[in-house]
Amino acid sequence: MKRSPIIFFLFLSSFLFSCRSSTLGVAGTTPPSHEIWDQLLKAHVKPNGNVDYKGFIKDKAKLEKYTKLLSANAPDRKTWSKDQQLVYWINAYNAFTVTLIVDNYPVKSIKDLGPSFKIPLLKDVWHYKFFEIGGVPSSLDEIEHSILRKEFDEPRIHFAVNCASVSCPPLLNEAFVADKVEAQLTKVATMFINDPTRNKISADKAEISSIFSWFKGDFTKKGTLIDFLNMYSKVKLKPNAKISHMNYNWNLNE
Repeated sequence: MKRSPIIFFLFLSSFLFSCRSSTLGVAGTTPPSHEIWDQLLKAHVKPNGNVDYKGFIKDKAKLEKYTKLLSANAPDRKTWSKDQQLVYWINAYNAFTVTLIVDNYPVKSIKDLGPSFKIPLLKDVWHYKFFEIGGVPSSLDEIEHSILRKEFDEPRIHFAVNCASVSCPPLLNEAFVADKVEAQLTKVATMFINDPTRNKISADKAEISSIFSWFKGDFTKKGTLIDFLNMYSKVKLKPNAKISHMNYNWNLNE
C-alpha cells in the first residue's frame, strides 16, 4: 500500500523524536537538596509504597516548592557527578508524577489522563509536557527514556521510578541521594523482585512483572533475564525455568 507523503513524514518525525537524546540541562548549577522531597515521602508514603495523595494535596505548597527547586536547578552534565545527576532525575520523575496526580485528583488511573486529557493529540500521559526543566517544557517520557535509560547503564532505575499504579514498583518512602544511591537501588530491586504480589518466583518457573518484558533489553545486557533475577531473588531460578508475565494493574497506588 502506498504511504502518503504527509503520513510518512509524521511517522518518521515521531520515530526520530522518540529516539533522540535529551538536551535538558543547565550549565553552572549546583545539585539541589532533596530534603523537602524526603520529608514529603516519609509523611505520605507507607512502607509498602501506597501513597496518601490527599496528604500530598494538603502539603501541595511544600510539593510545589520542591518541584520549583528542581525546575530551577537542572543538572550541569559537566560538573555534577553521575550519581548526583541520577538521583536528580529519579526524584524529578517521581515528584512530577505525584504532582500530576495531585493536580487532577481524584482519578482512578494515571492512564485516564491520556490522549483526550487537555491535549487531544497527546500520544499518552507520559508525553504530556506539564513541567519545565531549566525553562524547557518537558515530560515524564523524556526523563525516563531519553535520559535515565539512555544516559545511565542502570537497569535498576525501573524499580526506582514510580508510575502511580498498583503494579508499579512501590514508591520508596525516602528521597534518593547521591551518597546512598547504590544501596537504595539494590534495596528497591530486592524488594520488588521478592514481592509475591508483583513476581511469583519458584525454582522451575516464574510469573513476573510485565516490566521485564517491556524493557527486557535493559535487563539482559550482561546475561540472561534469569541471571538478572537471580542477583536479587531469594529463590534462585534454574537456567531453564519457564518464564511468563503477569497482567499489569494500572489502578492508582493509594
